[in-house]
Amino acid sequence: MSTTETKYLKWYNKVGYGSGDIAGNVVYVLLSAFVMIYLTDTAGMDPGVIGTLMMVSRIFDGFSDVIFGSLMDRTQTRMGKARPWMLWGYVGCAAMIVALFAIPLSLGDWEKYAWFFIAYTLLNSVFYTANNIAYSALTALITKNGGERVQMGSIRFMFAFGTSLLIQTVTVKGVELCGGGAVGWRNIAIIYAVIGLAVNTLSVLSVKELSPAELADGESSEEAQDKVSVAESAKLLVTNKYYLIILAVFLLSQIFTAMLNMGLFFMTYVLHDANLLGTFAWSINIPLIIGLLLTPVVVARLGQMFRVNLLGYVVAIGGRLGVLIAAYVGNVPLMLVFSGVAAFGMSPLQGTLNALIAEASEYTRLRTGKRVDGLMFSCTSLGVKIGVGLGTALSGWLLAASGYVGGAEVQSGSAIQMLYVMYVWLPLAANVVIFLLLTRLDVERANRKLREEAGEAIAE
Repeated sequence: MSTTETKYLKWYNKVGYGSGDIAGNVVYVLLSAFVMIYLTDTAGMDPGVIGTLMMVSRIFDGFSDVIFGSLMDRTQTRMGKARPWMLWGYVGCAAMIVALFAIPLSLGDWEKYAWFFIAYTLLNSVFYTANNIAYSALTALITKNGGERVQMGSIRFMFAFGTSLLIQTVTVKGVELCGGGAVGWRNIAIIYAVIGLAVNTLSVLSVKELSPAELADGESSEEAQDKVSVAESAKLLVTNKYYLIILAVFLLSQIFTAMLNMGLFFMTYVLHDANLLGTFAWSINIPLIIGLLLTPVVVARLGQMFRVNLLGYVVAIGGRLGVLIAAYVGNVPLMLVFSGVAAFGMSPLQGTLNALIAEASEYTRLRTGKRVDGLMFSCTSLGVKIGVGLGTALSGWLLAASGYVGGAEVQSGSAIQMLYVMYVWLPLAANVVIFLLLTRLDVERANRKLREEAGEAIAE
């Protein structure tokens, strides 16, 4: 790893930081896994219209990510640059996730769509943007140690996938226990929002940002705090090929996940057992968590993230091919096994993504002398939001095109075939494209070369 060997974090700092993804996944999993079936089968809304509104909402996302990333880079408070945005941004997230699952059924169709669009846009373009960019940027702001960054990423995503597993396992039953129907969805959203708000606050308080001088690698304090204009910041991003590759990987990863989150539809109408969603969640998330535990050790042994991620995605593609074949022969146990194999192969990338973004940010610093950590980490928020939005919108459009009827006991043959396309074919295609992108993501070697040219010390 191309960073110093100084240790900046205690174990409780890493765990505290990682726990923040419990809060993030309260928002993420509810949006990606449950909002579509809530809107169609409970609120009685059309999936095609929902998909279109989601994509219109995404018009605001690119602007908001650049704005919040730039604002964070200019923020100077006693709490640091990122932590204030992470803390207060989640207050809005909690309010909006409840609003999304509390659409009054007495409203007319137009009013329902307006309510959804406003809450969805505020959640994604404002509050989630501020919280997620800040949370991700802390990877570069609380430590300069590459090994610690990989550990933070692994711990973070263990919490993320553990939360995803729990929510996917208990939500359907939880809605029933909370009153069922619209009341059940509203009450479960309130419970999750309160939990997310509490954990996010604890995560913010568990870490401390390094001073600008400590982050500057020998630059003066004035140079370290030198402000970069929004236009110059945007130029620095689009001329960093590694940022663009990581952004594309985020987009495809979220589209992949959005397609997998059609699982509730697939289990209900193809496998005829909605409770299998929890079983598949276990088969996917447990191997992911095991892989994340192993990732820091494997990366340290091999000395770089590049080779680990490539090997992992070879395994992931093989696993998704197995899922496809097992789905068409109707073998659920084999589907579960191959889902786990694919998830295990994907885990190294999940554990190293934040460290790779920090490396991409370092690449900009080494080439230009400018630090734009906040804006660089906008790819996490931008990629997640646009990826989830595009994936969920695509789900709505494909469902509508297939003739899916919300709440129907039996779906048409065309709708069933579309569920196969969405749940097994599109995730496989996304993994293949991600693998091709990863072959170009050798940012560690690029940074090592730049340091050698600049005469900087390199710690192995």
